[in-house]
Amino acid sequence: MIKNYFKIAFRNLFKHIGFTALNISGLAIGMTAGFLVLLYVSFELSYDKMHEKSDSIYRIVADIKTPSETIEASIAAWPVAPALEQEFPEILKSTRVMNLNLTVVKNNKKVIEEDVVAVDSSFFEIFDFELVKGDKTQILKQPNSLVLSETIANKYFGQDNPIGQNLELEGFDDLGVVTGVMKEIPENSQIQADIVMSMITFTASPSDRDEQWGSYDPSHYVLTSESVNPKDLESKFPAFIEKRTGDQMRQSQMFVTLFLEPFSDVYLKSSRGGNITGNINNVYIFSIIGIFILLIASINYINLATARSVERAREVGIRKVVGAQKNQLAFQFISESVVVCLLAFLLAVGLTALSLPYFNALAGKTVSSGIFTEPVNILYLFLIALSIGVVAGIYPAIVLSSFRPVSVLKGSFSKGSKGVLLRKSLVVVQFTISIALIIGTIIIYNQMQYMRNQDLGFNKEHTLVIPTQIGNSQDALKTSISAIPGVKGIALASSVPGSGNPAAYSEIENQNGDLQVANLDLYFVNEDYIPQLGMEVVAGRAFSRDFASDSTQAMIINEKAVSLLGYTNAKDAIGARYQQWGSNGQIIGVVKDFNFRSLQQDIAPITMRLDPNSTNIMTVKIASNNITQTIGAIEKTWLSMMPADPFEYYFLDELFDEQYEAEEDFGNLFLSFALLAIFISCLGLLGLAAHSTIQRKKEIGIRKVIGASVGSIVNLLSKDFIKLVGIAFVISAPLAWYAMHNWLEDFAYKIDIEWWMFIMAGVIAITIALATVSFQAIKSATTNPVKSLRTE
Repeated sequence: MIKNYFKIAFRNLFKHIGFTALNISGLAIGMTAGFLVLLYVSFELSYDKMHEKSDSIYRIVADIKTPSETIEASIAAWPVAPALEQEFPEILKSTRVMNLNLTVVKNNKKVIEEDVVAVDSSFFEIFDFELVKGDKTQILKQPNSLVLSETIANKYFGQDNPIGQNLELEGFDDLGVVTGVMKEIPENSQIQADIVMSMITFTASPSDRDEQWGSYDPSHYVLTSESVNPKDLESKFPAFIEKRTGDQMRQSQMFVTLFLEPFSDVYLKSSRGGNITGNINNVYIFSIIGIFILLIASINYINLATARSVERAREVGIRKVVGAQKNQLAFQFISESVVVCLLAFLLAVGLTALSLPYFNALAGKTVSSGIFTEPVNILYLFLIALSIGVVAGIYPAIVLSSFRPVSVLKGSFSKGSKGVLLRKSLVVVQFTISIALIIGTIIIYNQMQYMRNQDLGFNKEHTLVIPTQIGNSQDALKTSISAIPGVKGIALASSVPGSGNPAAYSEIENQNGDLQVANLDLYFVNEDYIPQLGMEVVAGRAFSRDFASDSTQAMIINEKAVSLLGYTNAKDAIGARYQQWGSNGQIIGVVKDFNFRSLQQDIAPITMRLDPNSTNIMTVKIASNNITQTIGAIEKTWLSMMPADPFEYYFLDELFDEQYEAEEDFGNLFLSFALLAIFISCLGLLGLAAHSTIQRKKEIGIRKVIGASVGSIVNLLSKDFIKLVGIAFVISAPLAWYAMHNWLEDFAYKIDIEWWMFIMAGVIAITIALATVSFQAIKSATTNPVKSLRTE
């Protein structure tokens, strides 16, 4: 019996091959999109889940309250983690993680390794990064110990055993000793490194960093016992901080509060940031989009299935006459629906495998290396396909199996209005989702354009950034590069907008004449930096070689710092005293606020001082023409003067725009899935339009015979669908506004959601719908009416 059901199912599918292809392709595309979204969401949620004890690992973070502000820091003072481990038995292990660069000298050539972290010896006991060689309890206990990834080990030592081998590290008195080799750290880890170095290298005497309670740099992590309530442990921290550094806090007027942040929440949910961060809202949005696309695909299938179901009323009548039971008929229609969905599932698996490399590129990360790496995801998609098949088959199964055979065979069967109402409602749902996605796409695109074109307060164009780290050779190199045609100017600095910079404990005279404590961002620059980047001096003056005291006793601040100090006029801040990191002097100038961080954040107060010993970045302004030749000449000059040092550079505008890379990837993914949703909706609309024209073939023929024009017939067949799209627009507009308004709240600088964005989305939706329906309507309207009336 079951074999017969499936035989009939395949016969019916092939009999109406056009509708079958439309159904299967629409479902397959929807399932493919849903599968890709599932892979993306699973990957994002998998961050840092590879550690067996991840639920007991916490990051120590700090709120630092000064008279000026409260800083929500993702780091803590140097001694915090080891002191907490010593103080509280609930904390089993602790480690600090500090990002740094290492310059490795090999065969008289220098190689800058950027993915390096310094950690405490318990690092591999807390985190389950896989070691290939070495004892995780011993490998990082000595200064200058190094654990290399397999790639880096092969890079420096080839097939030789790297354990016990040495690497010469620039800036270190002793050679680095390889004590371990690890597997590559998975991409879904917020801690990334090719080289792990022992923290004791930096904390051993004479640095005394383990006693520097006012110095902040590394991230701190602790492993607690499973029974620990983090809130109970947190409640003990104030007394701990008071005992260790209470007097120092009162003297510096910087009061610290420590918190435990679940390690598994840091990537997606922390507002304090980290090395690599995601966005839980984006995960929610993509989850909703995936569900919406599957819903649209399912609606398409249900619509087409119910629209065609009445054509089989005579078949049902005959089956009932010869003895078919109601449950047998229901099973027949459900089995046909399931067959279609399973065929779509098989096609979706193939499409997903083909599209996955492109999807990874679009997402900006390797979301999955293959669809079969996580078989459970295949199972999920299979169950979804099965569910769609069952649900989509239920309605026609119930309706058709309930027909009275006498009425059907006599021809007195009436189609009724319930099925039509259902199909219209489902079309409205489809286009409500599609129009909302169109609105979202328009808003996201305009937000990205706004961020790219925003006046940043400095000129980032045609500026080459070259890490120097060359000490005394800096001036000679600068002179040589300045002579190259195409080089318009050179400046030196410790930081550029878009890169990191230190925060310095500062005391600056405020409007009341008091030295106000604040933790302020700090740039070390030379005299050429401010004019080269086109920063506007709004009060006082910039640094100048005409004033010898500028090199030791001068500071420039931005307008935000002026406001922080209580001055209402920037000119009033000129001459204010400052003390910062052992330097004393006066403020000589105020620059207009500039965005040295992402536009997702407000402009922060910043200070700038001259210090040639701290300027390890060279910024080179070059002409807009012959850029390749100019860079080639700079490289040639570099290598002729310092053949052992690698020539590395990047463009300032590219560096700054990298801050928006995650948002760009999000926007591209959103656009792609929005287009898929619209395409699937159009497939469904095309099928319904085709079915409608078939049902009204005789009516169209009669209208043409009595003189109806092609335009009037197209209008007749299109207007009902356009009305449905209009209803969908009215529903979707407020929903889309609410969702995108919340999304924009993550940006300090954002566009206004304007009326024209909704009008544009509506016009696009109606145009697409009209084009889709009109294609079928025009085809039907131009058919010879004699042929239509003959074949009815």
